[in-house]
Amino acid sequence: MAYDEMNLDTIGDKKTALFIIISDTDDSFSFIAALMYSQLFNTLCNKADNVYNGRLPVHVRCLLDEFANIGQIPKFDKLIATIRSREISACVILQAQSQLKAIYKDNSETIIGNCDAALFLGGKEKTTLKDLSESIGKETIDLLNNSESRGNNPSYSNNYQKLGKEMMSIDELSVMDGSKCVLQLRGVRPFFSDKYDIKKHKNYKYLSDANPKNAFDIEKFVKSKQQRKAKVKPDETFDFFEHIAADEETPQAAYGDFKQQDNDSGGEDFQDRDFDEEVDLTPI
Repeated sequence: MAYDEMNLDTIGDKKTALFIIISDTDDSFSFIAALMYSQLFNTLCNKADNVYNGRLPVHVRCLLDEFANIGQIPKFDKLIATIRSREISACVILQAQSQLKAIYKDNSETIIGNCDAALFLGGKEKTTLKDLSESIGKETIDLLNNSESRGNNPSYSNNYQKLGKEMMSIDELSVMDGSKCVLQLRGVRPFFSDKYDIKKHKNYKYLSDANPKNAFDIEKFVKSKQQRKAKVKPDETFDFFEHIAADEETPQAAYGDFKQQDNDSGGEDFQDRDFDEEVDLTPI
């Protein structure tokens, strides 16, 4: 965190994949991820307004899985209402709506209201089921009552009624088949549909589920990135540090701008060095 190596302001300039990996059991550093998301949204919104006339050239989609474990993102209830006009969207993924209410309190309703699409994959949390059942709406049913009285003067009667019934009651949602889902889009009636079989996707073969060799080793990637040497371009300006051996009587360090360093020591001029050679810029 001492320096910026993420360049959040460039995410909307070109296609970029950014993975934020945090512990789902230890929330000690969750606040860092929350601050990062807040900075990301604000930075991209400012760049969209000041550079791209209000809309980023490349849509930025944030898949916020296990949203409750991220912690409270500052002013997220206001951000989610404004970021979509800048070509930024957020997919909030939760186990239950009660998780959102526990973190954002009364502002949770604002966050839900600014989501144009809601996908229910199944669950048993009562608050979620009740809100979903009410939002799906009711249907009209015909009710026929037959009554019969027996005795010396028997009688018969039929009573027809039209009643409203929930299209999917709480108990129906709680026992919904695992292969089904409910999709709600703004402006249209809800959809009761089958879940998509990911194995039928054309790119499924690239997942680790299809082939364990496709698994991404984050530790190996970070280690290789730390050991990677920088390639210096001919027109690139950078700071050059030369480390003097520790057994010297007076440890020194030669420092200067690569393009402007004067060679007063009689050694090789920095400007005469081969620009195509690889220079290790790893801090000592």
